[in-house]
Amino acid sequence: VQLQASGGGLVQAGGSLKLSCTAKNSETIFKLLNMGWYRQIQGSERELVARITLDWSKYADSVKGRFTISRDDAKNTMYLQMNDLRPEDTGVYYCKADVGSANVWWGQGTQVTVSS
Repeated sequence: VQLQASGGGLVQAGGSLKLSCTAKNSETIFKLLNMGWYRQIQGSERELVARITLDWSKYADSVKGRFTISRDDAKNTMYLQMNDLRPEDTGVYYCKADVGSANVWWGQGTQVTVSS
């Protein structure tokens, strides 16, 4: 499985961005993958932003009500709609796919910068 993340950029506080993560070489198993977005803010550990399976999704408290995770299994793509962005959302965002703990794949990061 290869993950390609895109959609990052520079936006003013209060603005919106939509991140995409497309999985390559996974057409037959994409719908079985648990997917998630993580971010790494400078000087901090990588943290969970949002996660989605076939049955549920969950969010970090800091993004609840502002971010929405979704997936389109027909396009092998996961999305993260980010609204009302804040300077503290600035960081490198990574997408992750897994099937249990033994099979984990990470995409390259995409930079999100929110100016005040």
